[in-house]
Amino acid sequence: MQHLSSNMREEDVVYEEVSTEDSLHRSGQGLDVEILESGESSIIFIPLCGSTAMLRFRPSILVILMLLVGPVFAKEQPNIVFIFMDNFGYGELGIYGGGITRGGATPRIDSLADQGTRLTNFNVEVQCTPSRAALMTGRYAIRSGNATVPITTGMYGLTQWEVTMAEMLSDAGYATGMFGKWHLGHTEGRFPTDQGFDEWFGIPNSTDESLWPGQLQFMSVVEENLSPYAVPEYIYEGRKGSTPIKIKIYDSVIRPEIDREITDRAINFMQRQAKEGKPFFLYIPYTQTHMPVVPSSEFAGKSGNGDWGDVLMQIDAYVGEMLDTLDELGISDNTIFVFTSDNGPEMLPGHNGWSGPWRGSYFTGLEGSLRVPFIMRWPGKVPAGRVSNEIVHALDMLATFANVAGAKVPGDRVIDSIDQSGFFFGNQEKSNRDGFMVYVGADLFGIKWRNWKMMFKEVERGTDHKRTFDFPRFFNLYNDPKEEYPLTKATAGHFWVRWPMGELLTEHSASLQMEPPIKPGTPDPYSPSEAKKQ
Repeated sequence: MQHLSSNMREEDVVYEEVSTEDSLHRSGQGLDVEILESGESSIIFIPLCGSTAMLRFRPSILVILMLLVGPVFAKEQPNIVFIFMDNFGYGELGIYGGGITRGGATPRIDSLADQGTRLTNFNVEVQCTPSRAALMTGRYAIRSGNATVPITTGMYGLTQWEVTMAEMLSDAGYATGMFGKWHLGHTEGRFPTDQGFDEWFGIPNSTDESLWPGQLQFMSVVEENLSPYAVPEYIYEGRKGSTPIKIKIYDSVIRPEIDREITDRAINFMQRQAKEGKPFFLYIPYTQTHMPVVPSSEFAGKSGNGDWGDVLMQIDAYVGEMLDTLDELGISDNTIFVFTSDNGPEMLPGHNGWSGPWRGSYFTGLEGSLRVPFIMRWPGKVPAGRVSNEIVHALDMLATFANVAGAKVPGDRVIDSIDQSGFFFGNQEKSNRDGFMVYVGADLFGIKWRNWKMMFKEVERGTDHKRTFDFPRFFNLYNDPKEEYPLTKATAGHFWVRWPMGELLTEHSASLQMEPPIKPGTPDPYSPSEAKKQ
C-alpha cells in the first residue's frame, strides 16, 4: 500500500474492491469521490482502473485524506483556445491544398497540423448564425430558433434558457473570454456576456454591415429612425454582469484592422489568465474571411498576389502570434488549440473563397458548405501528424470539452453533441458519429451518413433557386465527391443506404416532437413548459 501521509498508519486503512452500486455519490474536483459514514470509521470510494477502491479510515485520518484527495486525484483542466474563422473554405490552407496556390502561404497553421490531428470530414451548419448556435449549445440550430441568419427577425439569438459552452465551462471553474464576431443576438440579454463569457470585445452581427455607414441613403434612414435595427453596427466591449459598451462604429475603415485588435486582446487575455493560474476558455471568432475581404494595413500588398493572398498571410501570422504566446507563457502542453471555420466559403464574386475539392458555397447543403478545415493540437494527448476522414460535427465540441474539462452537459433537454474525446486522443480510430441532418435554414435538405448523402433538396449557390426532388438524390462521396451524378448504373444497387439514414431521420423527427423547436424571435424569459401551453 502506498504511504499516504507521514501521520497515517497502516492499521488506519483497509483496502478492498467494491461495487459502485452500493455507495453514495459525492463529487470531488475532477473525480467522483464517494463517502459513507459507518460507525467509528468513514469509507471513501475512489474509482481506479475500472474498479473502485474502498478505503476505510478512522475519523481523524479521513480529515487528512480529504485535504489530500483534491491535489492528488484532481483531473487537470486544460486551457482551450478555439479559433472559429468566418466563411473560411476547406481549400484555403496550404495543408488542405491552398496556401501558395491561393496566393498566400500559411506555414504556421500548416505546421500546427503536423503537431496535432487534422480532419478531412469535419462538418458544420451551413450559415453563420446556425453554425455558431450549434457550436455553443451542442444542439441543432433549429432547436434554439437560430436555423438561419436573421433576415426579417430583428430580435434573434439564444434565449437565456439555452446553456452555452461558455456557461458550461464557467461553471467548471474556467475563465471565459471571447474576442470577435458573435452573431447570436444584438439586443439586451443576448450578448456574449449574457451567455457565459466573462469578457467580450467584438461585433454582435456580421461584417457586411461595415459597408452600411457612409451610404447617404442608409444614413438618411438612420436619421428618420424607421427601424431600431437599421442602424450602424458598433464594436462592443463588455464584462459579465454589466451592459456592453459601444466602442466605435464598425465601418469600412475599421473593417481591415479589427482582427489585429482581436488578436492583441486574445493574447492579453491568455497572459492575464496564465498569471492567475486559472484554466481558461478563449473563443476567437475572427471576422475574416467574411466579405468584404480586405487585409489590414500591416499586410496590404505583402503577398503581391492581391487581397486574398494578403489576408491568408495575415491570418497565418495572427495564429502564429498566439501559438508563440502559449510557448512564452509555458502553457502550450496544457492547452487544447483548435483552428476551424463556421461554414464554407463566400458565394459573391470578388469575395468568394475556395472549397477545395468540394462543390458549393455556404448557404447550400453541398460538401463545400459543410466541410471546413479542422486542426486540433494538445501535445502528448492528441496524436501528432494524424489525418482522419471520420465524420465529426461542430455539435460534438460541447460534449468533448465537457469530458476533458470535468464539466457537465445539460441533462434537461435534447443534446445532439457526441463526446469525441476517445477519438481525438487516439484511443480509437473510429469517430462516435456516423451521420447528421443537413439543414439549410429551417429546411431539412437531407442526411449525411458515412460516405453517403441522401438529399431531398438542393441549392447550387447560396443565392440560387431551391430545387425540391420528388425522389431523393443519392451520392457516394468516395466516387462522386462533387455530388454531380445522383443517378448512375450503380445507384439502384445501393438504395439500401436509405434504411440506416431513415433511422437517423426517424430519431431526429421524434426528438423534435418531444421537444418542439423554439420559434425564431422568441423573447426571454423562455421555458419549454410555458411554450407548450401557448
